[in-house]
Amino acid sequence: MTKGWLMGINRLRKKGWEIAAIVLCMLIISFGVSWKEGYHMDELLSFELANARFNPWIVPTQPQGRLAKFVENEIISDSFSETFGNLWDTVKDVLENRGSSKLLSYEADVYEEPVWISGEQFKDYITVDGQDAFQYLSVYFNVKDDNHPPLHFMMLHTVSSLFWGQIRPFMGCIINMAAVAGIMILLMKLGRVYAGFLGMEERGRLLGLFAALLYGLSTGAMATVLLIRMYGVLSFFCVAFFYLCIQKWKNREYDQKNFRLIAVTALGFWTQYFFLFYCILLSAVTFFALLLKKRSREGLCFLRSMAAAGAVGVVIFPFSIADVLSSSRGTEALENLSQGFRGYGERLFSFGTILGERTFGSLFWILAAMAVFCGVWGSWRILKKGKTKKERKEDAVREAICMLIMPAAGYFLLASRMSPYLVDRYVMPVFPFAALGGALVVFWWLHLLEGYFGKRNGRRFSGLVLGALLILQAFRLTRYDGSYLYRGYEKQESLAKEYGEISCICVYEGVGYYENLPEFIHYERTLLITPEELEDRKDRESIENLEKAVILVKAEVSWERALEIMEKNYGFTEAEELLTDSVHGDRIFLVER
Repeated sequence: MTKGWLMGINRLRKKGWEIAAIVLCMLIISFGVSWKEGYHMDELLSFELANARFNPWIVPTQPQGRLAKFVENEIISDSFSETFGNLWDTVKDVLENRGSSKLLSYEADVYEEPVWISGEQFKDYITVDGQDAFQYLSVYFNVKDDNHPPLHFMMLHTVSSLFWGQIRPFMGCIINMAAVAGIMILLMKLGRVYAGFLGMEERGRLLGLFAALLYGLSTGAMATVLLIRMYGVLSFFCVAFFYLCIQKWKNREYDQKNFRLIAVTALGFWTQYFFLFYCILLSAVTFFALLLKKRSREGLCFLRSMAAAGAVGVVIFPFSIADVLSSSRGTEALENLSQGFRGYGERLFSFGTILGERTFGSLFWILAAMAVFCGVWGSWRILKKGKTKKERKEDAVREAICMLIMPAAGYFLLASRMSPYLVDRYVMPVFPFAALGGALVVFWWLHLLEGYFGKRNGRRFSGLVLGALLILQAFRLTRYDGSYLYRGYEKQESLAKEYGEISCICVYEGVGYYENLPEFIHYERTLLITPEELEDRKDRESIENLEKAVILVKAEVSWERALEIMEKNYGFTEAEELLTDSVHGDRIFLVER
């Protein structure tokens, strides 16, 4: 027992710098998480899909969703065996009949106009209690009606099941923190692998540490943690898939022990469909590299593993086929791709700017130029001198570099073309590869310069350069632009608690009310309604019977018009303006008769 403890302590000591680097970055990122107050509407949609019991959408005219009604009437029974039997029959029906199945053709109770939703109902939508904790089947069926696979929502549901009745930023951010920490560990390992390829084995540990810190101290890692969506986990599985591929390339192991490779591929697919971009590109580069090196048997085994992963992924979540090919997001992405180069330059510039800002800032283009020079110089040397024995050995290096650069670059190009919005989330998986590539470029140049300065002076110069770059990266992190923090929302939620005994009328357009779900929990009840619905409402009595009401007017709606309707149609006058500086651009008023 004592000997085992001593061995464990010795291992920790050997990994002391690595542990310290991860702890440092997690502490800094934790400070950022502590500043997060509000949410993007997609983040709250994540909580709803994860935690609403078979009720994936909040619809003002449909408090109980179609799926919730179906489960209540057609699945849940008095005994477990009957419930399981109903569920099994439903699964077979969906697989056999798809759109005409009873589940997919089931209809909910839909009201003619918006109805009041209680604070308790909103709480049930986005939090977990003792009745629906650890109900992963609910998550599975919720995301069936969404455009994303279920894994991240199941992870969020797991965390929510440990904190009943709560919705807090840390509950989602902790998943992303684990993903970023995992990416840092993989970057440390990859640093050793690539240092070996480049003949710098003695500097492998330092290279890995530098790459991990470049990523962990970047604003890209901070944004990845703060956005409570699946992109942090997606980034981890992209890096994990790459790590397994490069390890097998190095050790010539594609024809054996492929369970982890299959598992990571399937898990990445169940996280976000953009994983397919990276997976297919890296698989293609790897397969052709294996053929060029006359390792065709390994190549065929690799393809077999990818086919197995694809089969497992589709069998367990068959709705993915419709998500990719015929869902609103899937068809939108395919339409963007079909546009070819029209508007592509603008999109590339926007995403290139995002990539630079989220990785190295102004240093991004300098490092990119240095990397281009490395590639041109290496190609020129081969063309001029031909291949020596040493250079034939370096073929493996170039192929390993291609495996690093080409899939990541291809993912960036595809994401830039197919993404619905010009925002950083879609290129977050590229950030770790940029950090590793930047570290390789810096170390390669320093390796060359050390020959001019001498070994001792060269190492000192390298240390100064690496230290300066990390300090600059940390300084950039202190100037984080505040994305996904939504500072000031706590004030808005506190206001809801203060006036919680009063009914709230939220006047919105689109689905903007999703940004305000946490505050609706605190009001006695809330009516989600558009200006036109408010003006022409038939059920006037439910509003006219109120003595006071809180009017929350979303930014896309004219607050003057909303107050005018309340005065002319329902006899309310403004008593007090409660909030004008909302983080979401809302304006909140107290009205009374």
